[in-house]
Amino acid sequence: MSKEYNVGVLGASGAVGREMLDCLVERGFPFKEVRALASERSAGEKIDFDGGQLTVREVGPNSFEGLDLAIFSAGAGASAKFAPIAARAGCPVVDNSSNWRMDPRVPLIIPEVNPGALRRHKGIIANPNCSTIQMLVALKPIYDAVGIRRIVVSTYQSVSGTGQKGIEELAAQTKDLLSGVDAEISVYPHRIAFNCLPHIDSFTDNGYTKEEMKMVNETVKIFDDKTVRVSATCVRVPVFYAHSEAVWIETGRPLSPEAARELMSRAPGILVVDDPAGNAYPLASAASGRDEVFVGRVRQDISCENGLAMWIVADNIRKGAATNAVQIAELMIRDPGLMKTDWTD
Repeated sequence: MSKEYNVGVLGASGAVGREMLDCLVERGFPFKEVRALASERSAGEKIDFDGGQLTVREVGPNSFEGLDLAIFSAGAGASAKFAPIAARAGCPVVDNSSNWRMDPRVPLIIPEVNPGALRRHKGIIANPNCSTIQMLVALKPIYDAVGIRRIVVSTYQSVSGTGQKGIEELAAQTKDLLSGVDAEISVYPHRIAFNCLPHIDSFTDNGYTKEEMKMVNETVKIFDDKTVRVSATCVRVPVFYAHSEAVWIETGRPLSPEAARELMSRAPGILVVDDPAGNAYPLASAASGRDEVFVGRVRQDISCENGLAMWIVADNIRKGAATNAVQIAELMIRDPGLMKTDWTD
């Protein structure tokens, strides 16, 4: 009988946490016990899981005793507090928040891109930003083949990236506006229904938002290549699930669109959908609920000698968060050495 693992999910009552629980079941993760953890506010809540129900427990200093592995999706504050506690208790953490991503002690992992970096972990492993994940899954085979000098990306990010409150606000505003009622604004600085907001997270001193700088800094860390230049514009759009990205790259050596499609079609986790004549290209509606990264509209960038342009779409809650985290956990249990922790503050 293969080994089974006791797994904790912190943030289990949230949208991503629930998706993590579903992914554990769908992907056949060998769990013995799954412990649903959340803040005091959600304690006692019942969550459907694997044909039964889990009762959410309030997270505390002793919540990780007896666990082999924990997956977090509870925000940066909770992660900063509880991830070291779990790691010191011998329970490695795969964390979905932004808190640990740029910490030099913490590897930032996309399983299709840099699985070898897992060997550097000391007890905490970071899940990248959702937009970074889908972009780099698509670009990795090109990077390996011919190198990438520069990336320019514009994102079109769904409201589920803000969580359940973003989903509810878009639904309510759409209903109100179609009923001739003024839309109430609370989650975003402006109305999101029938609108596009070039503003995700707060602005920094250089004029970019934190979301945009995440894509810049995380790309360099994941590729482990300081020569790659990145510029991002991140936009919130009135779509419920799945982020879309228009991406332009300058490669190190010439690469035709046909060769790029071939490279990506053979790479894990990518589904090439690219037949403009037949109106076939990646759509947020088609990617919703799926784990693949969809790529299409691959073409020569006519403004750049070694340039390619493409359109990349993925479900931000699935591959952009929950699925990627569970995939990291799957890599870890295949190698007993990766289940060890050595965290010191």
